[in-house]
Amino acid sequence: MTPHSSFAGRCASFLLTVLPLAAFVHVGQGDLHGGFHAGLLHPVSGLDHVVAMVAVGLWGAQLGAPAMWALPVCFPLVMALGGALGAAGVPLPGIEIGIALSGVTLGAMVAFAARPPLWAALTLVGVFAIFHGRAHGAELPPGSDAVAYSAGFVVATGTLHVCGILCGLAHRSRLGARALRVAGTMTASGGCYFRVAHFAGA
Repeated sequence: MTPHSSFAGRCASFLLTVLPLAAFVHVGQGDLHGGFHAGLLHPVSGLDHVVAMVAVGLWGAQLGAPAMWALPVCFPLVMALGGALGAAGVPLPGIEIGIALSGVTLGAMVAFAARPPLWAALTLVGVFAIFHGRAHGAELPPGSDAVAYSAGFVVATGTLHVCGILCGLAHRSRLGARALRVAGTMTASGGCYFRVAHFAGA
């Protein structure tokens, strides 16, 4: 198997995993009253969440060990903290802007194959995780199990990170590295679009 076909296979597998879930959450959302399943499906219901979480995995793969595992572990853990803040109704200004900027910034990190110190990468990922978690927690369905819901969106986030890592391993080939830079540019562009759309709808 060539590096190009391997990369395409990973991305195809990712799409086959995520897209049916995204479709299901929109079709059957009224039947999901909370708990683990609602939390599991929530992250894939918004493209702004998906691209940022996949970008964490892509960037981690580019950086290599230990960042390849540290970043995807840091994001869900800190996101769970943000989710608790959201469920408790703790205010956090600029949530939508923060989420949009996560796509822009993380996409740029991938596009430029940035290699900051591990602590800086973890800090950046952690800050954005707070915004994503706060958004998830604030949308906790009334009367649902907060712990099960949180577990669901943490598992979904981790799965998206793993998909990003698998695709990000393509950076080991010259063609794959170029493809990742294109993917990073598209992610950053998507973040810009989300931010413009937020202000346009405000």
